[in-house]
Amino acid sequence: MPPWLLPFFSSLIFSQSITSSFAKFPPWYFPSSMIRPETPSSPDKNELYKTKYFTQILDHFNYNPQSYQTFQQRYLINDTFWGGPKTKAPIFVYTGNEGNIEWFAQNTGFMFDIAPEFKALLVFIEHRYYGKSIPYGGDRKKAYKNSKRLGFLSSTQALADYATLIIDLKNNLTAMDSAVIVFGGSYGGMLAAWFRLKYPHVAIGALSSSSPILQFENITSQYTFNNIITQDFRSESENCYKVIKGLWREIEDTAGSPGGLELLRKSFHICKNYISGSYLEGWLSSALVYVSMTDYPTPSNFIAPLPAYPIKQMCKAIDDPTLGNDTFAKMYQAANIYYNYTGDVKCFDLDDDSDPHDLGGWQWQACTEMVMPISGNKEESIFPASTYSYTDHVKYCEAAYEIQPRPTWITTEFGGHDITRVLKRFGSNIIFFNGLRDPWSGGGVLNNISKSIIAIVAEKGAHHVDLRFSTDKDPDWLRDVRKREIGIMKDWISEYYHMHSS
Repeated sequence: MPPWLLPFFSSLIFSQSITSSFAKFPPWYFPSSMIRPETPSSPDKNELYKTKYFTQILDHFNYNPQSYQTFQQRYLINDTFWGGPKTKAPIFVYTGNEGNIEWFAQNTGFMFDIAPEFKALLVFIEHRYYGKSIPYGGDRKKAYKNSKRLGFLSSTQALADYATLIIDLKNNLTAMDSAVIVFGGSYGGMLAAWFRLKYPHVAIGALSSSSPILQFENITSQYTFNNIITQDFRSESENCYKVIKGLWREIEDTAGSPGGLELLRKSFHICKNYISGSYLEGWLSSALVYVSMTDYPTPSNFIAPLPAYPIKQMCKAIDDPTLGNDTFAKMYQAANIYYNYTGDVKCFDLDDDSDPHDLGGWQWQACTEMVMPISGNKEESIFPASTYSYTDHVKYCEAAYEIQPRPTWITTEFGGHDITRVLKRFGSNIIFFNGLRDPWSGGGVLNNISKSIIAIVAEKGAHHVDLRFSTDKDPDWLRDVRKREIGIMKDWISEYYHMHSS
């Protein structure tokens, strides 16, 4: 059974006595151990890439003895269509996210789709501390043992990994003059944009998809994320919105009544290890968040097996007149769209703490540098009214890792404030794609910054939908997005080789 939102945190967060039930869940939704294995939507992975390893240094920025330790960093490579360095064929590099790189490679079909046209070499680099790219001898328990060892897990170290690996790979391929474009979605999209800014001598451009690089330090409102989710459901059906909005009070009232927990357990077909109404609220809210993120126009199984336009399907279940006024029956049917679309699950285990995609390191990153307030809810929100509490965030991180977050570090290192003025001066060759149905789009770049820093915005788009494998059922607007991205990248490559030959 698929696990719910970050159960690693449950025992600690429930002990904090936070007033809002939704504040009992950590305010970060990038990865979650609720994400479970699924059948890839792409061809068999053996047809997509070869697996290789690179000996990577542990610490790029210090010269202490421990800095010189090494680990094996995994990367995936596909040279099926590569024209080679003599034909001016480019190298496309995916800057790996917070998880197993195979998972991202199998769901980044855009790169495979366009490789023949560009005669491109494809490389997918795994982020340190995720998947099989684990320091300390590849032993995850040792690497995650304490803050001293986890301290080498950061975005800056990851970017330096990518630069080091790319340069070495180009040397080995006698391809030092080959143009490199980096790709990434979500956190990987943030890394792609930052890589272009920090290592312009390595990559000539970046496709940064659904990357909330502005979701930091009071740049973007804490209410924006859930406002978008609210609008996604409300625009589909006003009744759907009202039913969900009234759900939380009904759960709390039922949970506090005699026999209420057992009633909730039966209503939602929950397995016997059911704990509290707050667990149920977190489980249901996670479904709403991830369905909004992945409201794709075609069937998908990136986070879970889902039909096309899953929000429409959830609201269709909620609006079913045969269920009368039974809110729990309506929400059970809606939850099945996300958690059990295949129909294989007999009961839901809300306490499953499995981590099939190796995402566990994100909680460390969220406690150090990736502090992105997104959990605020105004009165009209589909979730109960609440505000993000940095104090509670700090309490969790101190208890879990004995460290305090650094909420201003990302904007110090990469910028973010007054980004238009700043990037006009020194940035170039970045595509920022955002779909407005994606709650992360609120922290994205939505307007052109210059002639070469382009914002492509799709009103009906979801989380990095442009990076998915193309299908014959893709809507015209999505085809147009990809066509525009291809054209821009061709211009980058042409300009690069023209300047290089000069």
